[in-house]
Amino acid sequence: MKIIFLILLVILIFFVVKAVITPSEAQVIKIPVSDINENAKWYEYEKDGVIIKFFAVKARDGSIKTAFDACDICYKNKRGYRQDGNYIICNNCGNKYLIDDLGNKNKVSGGCWPGHLSNSVEGNYIIIKKSYLDKGIWRFK
Repeated sequence: MKIIFLILLVILIFFVVKAVITPSEAQVIKIPVSDINENAKWYEYEKDGVIIKFFAVKARDGSIKTAFDACDICYKNKRGYRQDGNYIICNNCGNKYLIDDLGNKNKVSGGCWPGHLSNSVEGNYIIIKKSYLDKGIWRFK
């Protein structure tokens, strides 16, 4: 009797979990907005065995900024960025970038800016499409 109950429970859980995970949810990274403040928080996402690093931080105007933890120039050194007050600083060359300018001045490829990573805020979550992260994988190979 217990075995039949366990089998039915496993089948039920399988179908319930499968129904909850929709394809659209599987295509995005969701970060609770409440997790983000003026202190940058770093994240990792794995694609095909490659760890793609990115960060999120709240700008002074309250907007959420996200960027790759690598740039188009220094990425080969795999040193990323650190935060110092209102600035993100390249750990390789020392260039400083105002957090408020992320998403505004780093949209064009080239230079040492943290690689642009688009996001949207939907309800209580920051949404980053995995396809956007996948496009930046070259910085981490």
